Amino acid sequence: MQLTCSFSRSLFWLISLTAWAPVIAESDTQLQQRVLNSTPSEIEIPMEEMVITAPAAPKLDQAPSVLSGQNLTLAIEPSLGQTLARMPGVSSSYFGPAASRPILRGLDGDRVRILQNGLNTIDASATSPDHAVSFDTSNLKSVEVVRGPATLLYGPNAIGGVVNSLDGRIVEEKLDGTIRGALNDRYTSVDNGYLTSAMIEGGYKGLAFHVEAFTRAAEDFRIPGNARTTAEQTRNPLPPGDKEVSKVMPNSNLRSEGVTSGLSYIWDKGFFGFAWTEFHTNYGSPAEPNVVIDMHQQRLDVRGAFYKPLKLIKEISYKLAASRYQHTEFDSGTPSTLFKNNGYDARVEAKHEKIAGTEGVVGYQSNRSEFSTSGDEAFLPPTISQADAIFLYEDLARGPVSFQFGGRYDHISVESLSSAAFGPGLARRFDNLSGSVGVVFTPNDEYAVAFTINHAERAPTYQELFANGTHAATGAFEIGNSSLQQEKSLGFDLNVRKRTGWVTGSVSGYYNRYSNFIGQFPTGIVHVVNGESYNELLYQATNAEFIGSELETTFHLLHPLTTDTSTPQNNVHLQFRADVVRARDTRTGLSLPRIPPFHLSSTLSLERGPFGARLEGIYAAPQSQLATNETRTNSYFLVNLTLTYRIVQGPRTLDLYVKGMNLTNEDAREHTSVLKDRVPLPGRGLVAGLKLTF
Repeated sequence: MQLTCSFSRSLFWLISLTAWAPVIAESDTQLQQRVLNSTPSEIEIPMEEMVITAPAAPKLDQAPSVLSGQNLTLAIEPSLGQTLARMPGVSSSYFGPAASRPILRGLDGDRVRILQNGLNTIDASATSPDHAVSFDTSNLKSVEVVRGPATLLYGPNAIGGVVNSLDGRIVEEKLDGTIRGALNDRYTSVDNGYLTSAMIEGGYKGLAFHVEAFTRAAEDFRIPGNARTTAEQTRNPLPPGDKEVSKVMPNSNLRSEGVTSGLSYIWDKGFFGFAWTEFHTNYGSPAEPNVVIDMHQQRLDVRGAFYKPLKLIKEISYKLAASRYQHTEFDSGTPSTLFKNNGYDARVEAKHEKIAGTEGVVGYQSNRSEFSTSGDEAFLPPTISQADAIFLYEDLARGPVSFQFGGRYDHISVESLSSAAFGPGLARRFDNLSGSVGVVFTPNDEYAVAFTINHAERAPTYQELFANGTHAATGAFEIGNSSLQQEKSLGFDLNVRKRTGWVTGSVSGYYNRYSNFIGQFPTGIVHVVNGESYNELLYQATNAEFIGSELETTFHLLHPLTTDTSTPQNNVHLQFRADVVRARDTRTGLSLPRIPPFHLSSTLSLERGPFGARLEGIYAAPQSQLATNETRTNSYFLVNLTLTYRIVQGPRTLDLYVKGMNLTNEDAREHTSVLKDRVPLPGRGLVAGLKLTF
């Protein structure tokens, strides 16, 4: 992948000189005048928006949370989980800087569906916390976090929520005679890391192209003190003569690179396009000082649409992703375990005009996964998973009240293939029915209130059914349960939003009750493999309940937020975000493992012309609601400071930023991480970067 790395750097500087040459030639006086005359949308630091972009009916009962624009640029981390970790209701499975999946409302793994442009990632990230998601965050245009009933549009395994990452790799609009793009460069001091990414797209006579590339690298990151907590040192003392790891986290380095090329044809009544992506990453596992993971993925995306093809049909859209994925885990430089996942995800949707006052979308989805492991840590037999589904989502408006309902049927087969290591194969088939009903009351343009009831069903995965072997990342000997039945949930969700005024934001509360909730439970048996001890964990079903709340509110201290942005305004914002969730096993009364603690953050941000500043404090409460054999996690308080400066010249915008992260060098640990007692979050560091869009 050296070619990809040099190509990305060359593309960055070539596009940079082409796009920004007029600004370099412009006098300082002219430049200052352009900045002063810029519109508010060009110079302000936008707060995180709540918008409706999910592929569904014209309105949704609970709009997704969207991270985009400058907020996304400032939030970007090497992993998707850490990038989204500051959003209300979102936590991270943190397994070092490279491998981290988002956790939504206390649910993770296969219960949270991670998508690229609306389709599955087709990787191995859901099987283990040390497996990274198979795309980089650097060239994303936006990330949507969807919770509640709207998740039934995305698949049977979205019972906990959906994270949809959008990068625009297939152009859907005419760009005749237009060239546009983005350049991104940043440096991080805590790990001596760098990121360079570039994107360019354009078109002529209906044809359009899109090319993007990135390269990223980081050394082992610095930590405030010892890697292991005091409690962990007491429980598991080191052999005589060994010293505690401190100041630098060994084997936390990473290197990634990738390139995507897309081509489209757009006409008045539709479009068709495809894109090819090559992705590679190589990163160390902080849990095992000699283990390195080397990942490759090749992915083909196809997408298109027909606009108003029939009298009552607004649009017919279709999309397909096909992927070849594999990663190898090396132990002391020697290949140890190979993971492969080849498959596809496809869907067709039809949005219809109003029929008897109801408008919405109906669709069909099909996906397939051929997963296999081989080598020292092959704890799963070869498996084939196939799912086919039909779904609908409809909206009926009556004045300020909107009634919404949706449904989904999935037929799922999960089959293990016969092998010498695991014996004869076994096939399981499931029929899932999910549905939701909701009502939205919008008394005016300022307020909206939504209440929904939803029922969802999730089939057990191949890992929950057929696992049988050591799993070093979790330190366990995992045993599947081939007799597991569908997991079922009944949920209630209430959301209130305020869009304009001196105070804006949203508050929500939810309750979900699960039957046949699938989890890992200790049996008390210890397996000794190659001299290492592994506690046996058996996949079993129980009943569980989740109850929680999320808050995001902003006080606009100088001017109220309005829909009119014609007049530039300086402003000061004070934002508060909070979330809390409690989850317990209703059969035993005990808490479920790795549930996020209460989080509260406050941000004071200043907008003054092209200049912006943000002071942020993030508090995580101690987690003392513990599952069996789980240890307490202390609280932490992080302080971050960000300074930004924006230069606007015609269609070109240059954002410069500097961030001070964890300024107090706090020893912070995520309760949701299986490594919380062994790997802290990074210590004090500086981030400096720029982003040019044109």
